[in-house]
Amino acid sequence: MRLRLPLLFAAVALCGQAAEPPSAVISSKQIKVNLYLPDVEKGFYQGARFDWSGMIGLVEAGGHKFYGQWFKRVDPETRDVGYKEDGVVAAVNTAAVGPVEEFQTPLGFATAKPGETFVKIGVGSLEKTADNQYAFAKVFKIVDHGKWSVKRSPTSVEITHDLLDKSSGYGYSYTKIIRVAPDKPQLIIEHRLKNTGAQPILSTLYDHNFTVFDGEPTGDITVTVPWEIKSTRPPDAKFATVSGHEFVYAKTLEGQERASGGLQGFGPDASQYDFRIENKKTGTGIRIQGDRPLTNATVWSIRPVMAVEPFIEIKADPGKEFTWAYTYTYYNLK
Repeated sequence: MRLRLPLLFAAVALCGQAAEPPSAVISSKQIKVNLYLPDVEKGFYQGARFDWSGMIGLVEAGGHKFYGQWFKRVDPETRDVGYKEDGVVAAVNTAAVGPVEEFQTPLGFATAKPGETFVKIGVGSLEKTADNQYAFAKVFKIVDHGKWSVKRSPTSVEITHDLLDKSSGYGYSYTKIIRVAPDKPQLIIEHRLKNTGAQPILSTLYDHNFTVFDGEPTGDITVTVPWEIKSTRPPDAKFATVSGHEFVYAKTLEGQERASGGLQGFGPDASQYDFRIENKKTGTGIRIQGDRPLTNATVWSIRPVMAVEPFIEIKADPGKEFTWAYTYTYYNLK
């Protein structure tokens, strides 16, 4: 069954959010990018898991569409993703789209007492619950959203998030610049994280890359990497296989089928952060390149969406700065 690509601005009935959340469009002759802007009241994303800054809603390049809303609506009773009569639903913490990042390791959670705060970079200060348990799907109260600021141009958007959590001693100024290349179908995402607090920042970050090709269900896709894959968690062979440098889907996913697996085997050089995701049915591909060494890499997918998830380490001592960048190249298969 062909899945129709939802409109960038989902209606209230579909996603439970504002009809037109704050957004921006940047473009060149070869690429157009729609992205959502952070907003405490009306933002597209309201969860406590993913970084709020510049969530990519839709990319148009080479006559094709990439990404888009893959879930029918937000469902508060769902832990992660679920299946209802009206389609796939997402929990509030998972209801994200496109390339979106999570600082997986929260700051100060282990030392905070119940009722005190800890920090999730790109989200804010969260209140620790009485059970002392952290999970990505858990909905924590956001006590302090920090300060968001946005600068726009026709080809770029710069988003800055400033936060100082006095109780834990963690603080940062986090800037993300999203821009399009002037003469290529490329999207560049640059990051700068300055530690403005008293505590050292150490976290694991991954890019979830919620990927949809022209609204098609997950299938006919090959993920290729520069190294020989030695998966510590091989996929179920009914749905995907690993061979050499490739993770290959064996069928188009249907119903509640899932395909996932590890992409281990990479080396310590930053040049290994290089993934090609190609969809034979749509005749399109995405190349994702990063400038930091990988610490892990996986694939996750359900019927309407698939995701290559590269991990890196984030580290910044007080007063110091950490930078990283991604380049996305969109292309048609020959």
